[in-house]
Amino acid sequence: MALTQSLDIFIRVADSGSLSAAARSLDLTPAAVSASIKRLEADIGTLLFVRTTRQLRLTQAGERFLQHAREGVQAIELGLLALRQPRQALEGPLRMSMPSDLGRSLVVGWLDEFVDRHPGVQLQLDVSDRLADVYRQPVDVALRYGRPDDSSMVALPIASGNRRVLCAAPNYLVRHGAPRTPADLAHHACLCFMLGQRVHNEWNFTRSGENLKVQVPRSRSASDGQVVHRWMLDGHGIGYKSALDVSQSLRSGRLVALCTDWQTESAPLLLMCPQRREISPMVTALRDFLRQRCAQAWPDSVSDLASP
Repeated sequence: MALTQSLDIFIRVADSGSLSAAARSLDLTPAAVSASIKRLEADIGTLLFVRTTRQLRLTQAGERFLQHAREGVQAIELGLLALRQPRQALEGPLRMSMPSDLGRSLVVGWLDEFVDRHPGVQLQLDVSDRLADVYRQPVDVALRYGRPDDSSMVALPIASGNRRVLCAAPNYLVRHGAPRTPADLAHHACLCFMLGQRVHNEWNFTRSGENLKVQVPRSRSASDGQVVHRWMLDGHGIGYKSALDVSQSLRSGRLVALCTDWQTESAPLLLMCPQRREISPMVTALRDFLRQRCAQAWPDSVSDLASP
């Protein structure tokens, strides 16, 4: 378990940006934490942190390694949990929160099969784009895009390689033409998602080392992701959606992917729990089931596409 401990220390240091803060959270001395990081760097043959007298920050290699370290530690802990727990029928309440468009387009239908397999599961769903507070709200797990700011939460990867897709309906493209580059979006009707009062109208793209940040015109915006999806299907403009959300529409030809020579923003799908002890056999089975279904819906979503 020495490697697992070293990875856990590395994650704590990366999250806190401080050897002393990580040491306090782990009840270790700063010297012990520093020695563990140096051993890990020696084992993998690369520097993970840039150290100065005032600052400790991840190297590019460290940033790439961090996601894999998180997933590796969680996988080992889940494996140990599975070995310790007797195999038994899954039963009891499962209170789950999920985004509107993903939930209605895919997950609600998938969960019918999950409950058919495990009839003892009592399903309770909160389908909303509001960010669920898994500490205060009566939910056991929450499906969400992007890693949470709270590093104490457990984030189980479901579709780590999922990305956004720039797309529009064929009837919109017939009327207005397709943008040749993301910069051309300035001349198009763009359909934006809003969370609270914040409108997500800053869309990011990458190609051959070039990073392009586009402030798109807000033709329409909505706080419900499924509404944005509906507007796209009805030909009202171009959207920038999670590939999983629009996977069925893309496969059927009702939406067309645009500017495909540019890499789009990462949108990893995670199953979040408030604490490690909440990772029950039911949550583990749900995680594995959702991973399989995401791989079938959009195979690229389960690949690690984080590096351009």
